[in-house]
Amino acid sequence: MKKHHNIVIAGAGGIAEAVCLLLIEWSEVPPTLFIGDRTHSKAKKVAHWIQEGTTKPCFIKDFHLAEKGITDEMKAILLQGDIILDCLPGSQAPRIAQFAKDYNLHYANLTEYVSETEEIMTLAKDAKTGFVLQTGLAPGYIDLLANALFQQFCADFEIDKVDKLEMKVGALTNHAVAPHYYGFTWSPVGVATEYLKETIVLRNFKKTTLASLSERATIIIDGIAYEDDLTSGGAADLPDALLGKVRSLDYKTLRHPGHYDWIQEQLINLGNSPDGIKSLQEKMEGIIPHIEDDKIIIYAAVEGKDASGILRRREIAKCILPQKVGKHQLRAIQTTTASPLVQAAQLLLETPHNGVVLQSQIDPKQFLNGNYIVRVYGKM
Repeated sequence: MKKHHNIVIAGAGGIAEAVCLLLIEWSEVPPTLFIGDRTHSKAKKVAHWIQEGTTKPCFIKDFHLAEKGITDEMKAILLQGDIILDCLPGSQAPRIAQFAKDYNLHYANLTEYVSETEEIMTLAKDAKTGFVLQTGLAPGYIDLLANALFQQFCADFEIDKVDKLEMKVGALTNHAVAPHYYGFTWSPVGVATEYLKETIVLRNFKKTTLASLSERATIIIDGIAYEDDLTSGGAADLPDALLGKVRSLDYKTLRHPGHYDWIQEQLINLGNSPDGIKSLQEKMEGIIPHIEDDKIIIYAAVEGKDASGILRRREIAKCILPQKVGKHQLRAIQTTTASPLVQAAQLLLETPHNGVVLQSQIDPKQFLNGNYIVRVYGKM
């Protein structure tokens, strides 16, 4: 941030921690922060953690974010705020977005949830402030990376259509043990949701929906074999933006080999559970541990024939590891998710925007080379 701003953070989990720390440590002019959670003690704990971990002077106020309705304290904070950064579960996104519209604040969120995103698009279409949606890691960074790759590929090879645009991300542990070959590095409900909700893809240049976990394959990235499969939400709005321009476009989640076999066994055993997401989440949490040591694997590729008919392919792969910010060590999932959200905040606060801003509507090269992004992902 090049100027001072009042920034409201909704939620007090690991991503909210990282958002606060990045804003204080990496802004030219540190903002004033207000962090709220339904459990006030969690917000208070994060505020204290930030004050202990920053190397810069900061002002951060914790508050109780009521689960329903709005309190006088919340009203007072919203009236002071310039933007809300929504780090809550996706189910809460429309409610927080409504606060932003009602109190004339900008808004940015992380959620991959499709129906909630569509609800916010409807409520914010006539807003006077800007609403950047799905601006985390996946959806978010991976979509901008893929779009930048697509645009450069078309420009370099003098074409306007390609055969394939692939996006793959894995939030993984360094080690994985049987039978699940996995460790939680982020929200279990988010994992269960992306495994079970349908995914939007392009096939034969047309938009369609497919069942998640229905196209498993093996890929080798930097000499290491992973399995990938379709999961929901990660493609953001690229299927709409690139309709008719890409024959096959999809987002897949990377996992260590063996994990998806185990997941399929659990889904068969659960049968037609009335609440499949909750049932799968409970099953996973009963056996899969939470692990702090993590890495993020990112892969994007575009393939197609150039103007001379020669088949070409370009790929970008990155491995992001934990990183020290201020006095704290942040997990890779924290920095990779928080930095696009903070970059989106700067976009909204320092350039004019109003209404909904989707991933395809952001200049990918400018965003990917932004101050907060580059410190985590490196230059585009």
